Amino acid sequence: MNTAVENIVRMAELEIDPAQIGAYTALLAQQVEASVAKEPGVLMLHAVSLKGNPERIRILEVYSSQQDYEAHLQTPHFLKYKRLTADMVKSLNLVNVDPIVMRAK
Repeated sequence: MNTAVENIVRMAELEIDPAQIGAYTALLAQQVEASVAKEPGVLMLHAVSLKGNPERIRILEVYSSQQDYEAHLQTPHFLKYKRLTADMVKSLNLVNVDPIVMRAK
């Protein structure tokens, strides 16, 4: 994967209401699938939970550019996800990161 300087790489750290984790992860999966399939500027979205703590979600996000990230935030599938998960997300922290080595096979 190309990690040129212009790419936007971010780690989203979320805490989800444990009573709603099943519904949340289903909506997250739909949003990730739609984003990667429909948006050329979304290079990667990887969502994981901390082992033993399914309510603590981490999403590694890679976008081609700042403009692609901003466009992503306005897509119907992302806005639907935000609306439907608003009462499920107890906290959200977006961390800008610098890639060191990123490879996939």
